[in-house]
Amino acid sequence: MGLYLAGFDVTGVDLSPQPRYPFPFIQGDAIEYIRAHGHEYDLIAGSPPCQRYSATQRIRGREHPDLIGPTRKAMQSTGRPWVIENVEDARPELRDPVTLCGAMFGLHTYRHRLFEASFPLAVPPHPRHLYPTVKMGRPLREGDWYHAVGNFSNVPYVRADMGVTWMSRDGVRECIPPAYTRFIGTQAVQPAALAI
Repeated sequence: MGLYLAGFDVTGVDLSPQPRYPFPFIQGDAIEYIRAHGHEYDLIAGSPPCQRYSATQRIRGREHPDLIGPTRKAMQSTGRPWVIENVEDARPELRDPVTLCGAMFGLHTYRHRLFEASFPLAVPPHPRHLYPTVKMGRPLREGDWYHAVGNFSNVPYVRADMGVTWMSRDGVRECIPPAYTRFIGTQAVQPAALAI
């Protein structure tokens, strides 16, 4: 949604069906799609599955593939501008990533996400985290700061705050707030120094 708001026509690609996705969608392997069709796009944005780097998944002892390197290689092969997003624990796999935080964009969540791009990214100052977040499972009221993981409460409030009203709770748990990708998309079409 953020890239759409930045002026792009958006097409999504994922192995799994995404019936709530609000734009044209292709079900398939995203890396293969980038290799075959990436050169046809003005910008390629990818979020390789973060489960490999997630503390929750490590606790459960599940194995997940490292897809950041293969995603980067496929994107680089297109000669087009690209950006990769992932969670903080993926920092060792990313090259000079920048951190975006919900507080930078007026959201009621911190939700740090890292972005590596083929173009320079200017980032606003990171505000101090002054507000405590409501613990998972506790009642969440409008205006509260939250961490949308697990079975968080007040899904409608979180959807509205993040700007993802079409998403299910599962989608919200894993989403990138559109404010982040709009910010990135704006910089993809103009010099980074002008983006802030």
